Amino acid sequence: MFDVLYLSFSAVTWVIVGYKAAAWFRDRSNTDLGLTALMTAGVPLVFLFSAPRVYRAFDRLTGVANLAMVFLYSAVVLFASGATVLLLRWTSRGDDRDRARAALRARLAIGAVAVAWCAAIVCFAVGRPDAVEHPRDFSTAYADAPGVVAFLVLYLAIFGTSLAGLGTLCPRYAATLGPSWLSRGLRTLAVGCWLGLLYCACKLTGFLLSWSGHPQRWLSNGVAPVSASVAALLVLLGFSLPAAGPRAAAWRRLRRLEPLWREVTAEAPEVTITESRWRSRWPFADLEWRANRRMAEIRDVQRGVRRHVEPAALEIARRRGQDARLDARSLAAVVEAAALRRGLANRGTGHVPRPHADSVVVTVSADPAEEHEHLARVADVFHHQLVDAVLGELRELSASHRP
Repeated sequence: MFDVLYLSFSAVTWVIVGYKAAAWFRDRSNTDLGLTALMTAGVPLVFLFSAPRVYRAFDRLTGVANLAMVFLYSAVVLFASGATVLLLRWTSRGDDRDRARAALRARLAIGAVAVAWCAAIVCFAVGRPDAVEHPRDFSTAYADAPGVVAFLVLYLAIFGTSLAGLGTLCPRYAATLGPSWLSRGLRTLAVGCWLGLLYCACKLTGFLLSWSGHPQRWLSNGVAPVSASVAALLVLLGFSLPAAGPRAAAWRRLRRLEPLWREVTAEAPEVTITESRWRSRWPFADLEWRANRRMAEIRDVQRGVRRHVEPAALEIARRRGQDARLDARSLAAVVEAAALRRGLANRGTGHVPRPHADSVVVTVSADPAEEHEHLARVADVFHHQLVDAVLGELRELSASHRP
């Protein structure tokens, strides 16, 4: 069970690390992104060595019992070191002197971590009283071995300090950004860090209870690893959200715009551009660009049919929407959908009303993201029964005006 669980977590997190690494390869000048890719690589390694079968196989291969634990915790220290450097870089966005001081502090911090971790490995090497494998109960099995306890305490000190610093800074930084995927990612990262501190607290409490003669193995061997696993997933999710979130939103917007785009451009193919063969084969390529392009092409069609829309189309749609007690956003979407459908229908028959509408686009915000969402709502209600009723009333009105 634990093999399947941890190996599954490792596979998922390797995908996320690969995603971050690919982003860094596309923008190698982004030091923070490269550092993030490096430090997050420690998380899937932790899950990999946490699988008991892998743990024992590695020790058999090296001939040193419990050496996998050193590699497992070294991967955690890699993450902690990267987090420390990232923390110092985030807190120094001033002038060159400020950045130089941050770089010096980062070097000193890394040096201190390296010395502490080397000392911890020495303690591990001299402190093991036997050669029995302990993939799941290492801390409780060696609770009476001073060398191993020193190894574990140094590890928890390094890890806990980094988590506390990152967990404190992320919400503060997120508060300055406003609503965004980056702020959501930072807050998710902070939750993961605080949950990681619960893991550290469980381990230290387990040591204290063992030394006092009241061992509680469920705390160190049960609650601690579960909290650490969930914390690791949250941390990786936090690092991934700023990049994955906008792409997921673009994919959702693209799917919502697709039916409307196909319908309104069917009679105006000149407003569309041919997508590359790669984009047609890989549906997740250039999602943001494709969503923006869909919106631009729909807007082109709207501008082209404006002269075919009567002002009454917008007035009737607005009146019916208000009678239906629609909120402001839904009302704007219904008005624009009705105007667009009326314009397409009139253009199909060659009818050009006098006068025509000044615009068929209802601007709801200067924020491009909100405009994209608005057009997606237009797509959602394009064939709504309320829009059908508006067009029916317009046809009746047009028929009554014919001689």
